[in-house]
Amino acid sequence: MEINDREQRYRERMQRKKAVIDAAIERSERDQGILLVLTGNGKGKSSSAFGMAVRALGHGMRVGVAQFIKGRDDTGEEAFFRRQAGLTWHVLGEGFTWDTQDPVRDRETARRGWDLVCQMLQDPAFDLIVIDELTYPLRNGWLATEAVLADLRARPPMQHVVVTGRGAPPALCETADTVTELRDVKHAFRAGIRAQKGVDL
Repeated sequence: MEINDREQRYRERMQRKKAVIDAAIERSERDQGILLVLTGNGKGKSSSAFGMAVRALGHGMRVGVAQFIKGRDDTGEEAFFRRQAGLTWHVLGEGFTWDTQDPVRDRETARRGWDLVCQMLQDPAFDLIVIDELTYPLRNGWLATEAVLADLRARPPMQHVVVTGRGAPPALCETADTVTELRDVKHAFRAGIRAQKGVDL
């Protein structure tokens, strides 16, 4: 009898939950391009964005990827995505700031990169654009946040954009439709484990 009561309570709880979810779905009646921000100190921001790129490609959508800061072109994700039809990939950086050690050069690299991103943002043929590590040029003042936000707002109405990077500026988060903050709990690197292929590279 107790098991039946428990099962009945579970069914009633799930019915109430379904009613709440169905009502929320019913209220969501608008289609539009979404601006997503993946930020925080935790690992997985770029990986999550690339997962969305895979999802979009699976739906036959056209995807653009622009990577700021990271200057290497031998990562596993790039090796995979460059083989995919419907995807355009740009490495816009020259390495992390502690590698370049040249703020003037970093600023110019970021500005040239943003010019290229703007070409994609103005092209309605792109359904999803991943702008990886954009928060760093914004935080360092290499790109003007308000100008970047204006370009993002002016994109085609059904174009989706994912921005990744630590320390996303408040203005970017306020403009975004969805913001996720990944929290760092534990990382293998701090235990002396090098970046591993297939996990980090």
